[in-house]
Amino acid sequence: MNTLRTVFLMTLLTLVLMWAGAALGGKGGALIALVMAGVMNFGSYWFSDKVVIKMYRGQEVSSGPLFEVVSELCQRNGLPMPKVYTLPQPTPNAFATGRNPTHAVVAATEGLMQILSREELMGVMAHEMSHVMHRDILIGSIAATIAGAISYMAHMAQWTAIFGGFGGSDDDDGGGSMISMILMMVLAPIAAMLVQMAVSRSREYEADKGGAKLSGNPHYLASALRKLEAANTRAPMHRVNEATAHMFIVNPLRGGGLKNLFSTHPPMEERVRRLESMSVV
Repeated sequence: MNTLRTVFLMTLLTLVLMWAGAALGGKGGALIALVMAGVMNFGSYWFSDKVVIKMYRGQEVSSGPLFEVVSELCQRNGLPMPKVYTLPQPTPNAFATGRNPTHAVVAATEGLMQILSREELMGVMAHEMSHVMHRDILIGSIAATIAGAISYMAHMAQWTAIFGGFGGSDDDDGGGSMISMILMMVLAPIAAMLVQMAVSRSREYEADKGGAKLSGNPHYLASALRKLEAANTRAPMHRVNEATAHMFIVNPLRGGGLKNLFSTHPPMEERVRRLESMSVV
């Protein structure tokens, strides 16, 4: 069900992109929007792991508890071994990145390894390996870049309105009308954000389920998630790039109230409830 939902949401996001492009420049605008998204996706596919690891000053490790847990998970489940990194952050968290299962990276903060038991650490890294298995990294990158392209076109429309007016025509080859341009500037970025968040939430539920199967016990991850949520609520990570917040296993940004409605992560209570309702696999 989550896979079908993701396909639907990605299709919807692409349609929003095409609508925004058509509103900005007719058929030509829609084509330019698709080409622009393709170029951005290509860059994200090949270079996202290097960019994110450098952003958080990750250090590759080839020994120690984190490496050993990831290695055990891979050997037990017949998975290719990813590169393993630690991040010099006291707040416990983790993420996966990379373009495919054979070119993947998993990373955990130093704080995570200080508060989790070995079983809980296995649950967290199994969650990240599930993301790798199901190519969620690629899906998330595509969703993020399409949403970024839509937001970029909305900014272009604003500058067009300021310097060039709305002067296009309503025919297929001309620019959008005043009404369609205004609707695109206001609604397209909001729609893109909501769809991107829905994609991210669906993939988190799926990774929780997959991680429980890889580790062999859903309670490992459920216990870890409780600790991570409490720690991130008390002391969120410093200098987090909002564009990468969706990659982490728990939201690294301080939330609450209405902000939770616009979070890329599903409610922690529901994640834990689903895990605890699973039988030991």
